Amino acid sequence: MLYYLTNFSDQFALFNVFKYLSFRAGGAIMTALLIAFLMGPGLIRWMRRKQGRGQPIRADGPQSHIISKAGTPTMGGVLILLSLTVSTLLWARLDNPYVWIVMGVTLTYGALGFWDDYLKVTKQTASGVVGSMKLIVQFGVALLAGLFCVLTLGAAPDAPAGIETSVAVPFVPLQFFQGWFGEGATGVPIGWLMVPFAAFVIVGASNTVNLTDGLDGLATVPVMIAAGAYGVIVYLVGRFDFAGYLGVPFVPGVGELSIICGAIIGAGLGFLWFNAPPAAIFMGDTGSLALGGAIGSIAVAAKHEIVLAIVGGLFVLEGLSVMIQIASFKLTGKRVFKMAPIHHHFEQLGWKESTIVIRFWIIAVILALIGLSTLKLR
Repeated sequence: MLYYLTNFSDQFALFNVFKYLSFRAGGAIMTALLIAFLMGPGLIRWMRRKQGRGQPIRADGPQSHIISKAGTPTMGGVLILLSLTVSTLLWARLDNPYVWIVMGVTLTYGALGFWDDYLKVTKQTASGVVGSMKLIVQFGVALLAGLFCVLTLGAAPDAPAGIETSVAVPFVPLQFFQGWFGEGATGVPIGWLMVPFAAFVIVGASNTVNLTDGLDGLATVPVMIAAGAYGVIVYLVGRFDFAGYLGVPFVPGVGELSIICGAIIGAGLGFLWFNAPPAAIFMGDTGSLALGGAIGSIAVAAKHEIVLAIVGGLFVLEGLSVMIQIASFKLTGKRVFKMAPIHHHFEQLGWKESTIVIRFWIIAVILALIGLSTLKLR
């Protein structure tokens, strides 16, 4: 919204600063952070009154959680979404379709998570929305988002031909694709399979972030790290000069998503103030499903879907640990891990919660740096 003050820059030269993505991204960070700081205490008090006994603790989870985390209110994702949405609306260009695609996924997934949390709190059970129903809604929204991304990029007059239905592969130079698939190729062309592939990325990101959200601060910081990495990526691939220099596909208009990345960082920092151990509130599915969906849809819009498996490698690890555990138990009757997701495995080994969280943060930073290196290592 503030971007449109540039229309009056002839009268007020100061308004020229709103043209710059870097300035607006910084503004988005600070705005979301300030909103979270100001609204957090009141929201937590209100949630505590309304929820009474707070989030139900799984009986089959770590026994220490039954004592240490009992009575803590959930749905803290409302604070994140409120901060993120207001900040984005204030600092982003509202005529950019990618902004609305990503925010549509984020808010829809947030609403789904809110409903899930509401059922858990009101029924005092660890089971909320039926899993199959949750997946149907997630995939329905993600398919629409993938389709809109394909149509938006395909309609851009200055976008490389065929980029909207191609999958870029990290560490592989564009010349390789052009040698195999013709001049101008930017990746592996998969046609309209791009839409379900995009949906898989978005849903996968959402659910793996949700699985990671099991310890105080464990999901929040890695999401902020991933948002920071993708803030750099969308800024660079959205600039024709930088994209050409780095040899990555140019995606016109996607740079505006750096505003949302900044808002995620600010909202995450503000929420972390209250979620730091011992947490005063949990983000719940309201926050984890929404943030995962946001990161996934940004990756799809930026044509850096596979890189998400590197930048968000911690989330991938958490998701894989659950799938391996289930498959192993069904096939052999034995468990690979003491408990899944894998952060609970380390709890069962005797690691302190703070040790697990900080070490996982370090892993997230390392993976984000490796993901960013794909911009140049080709």
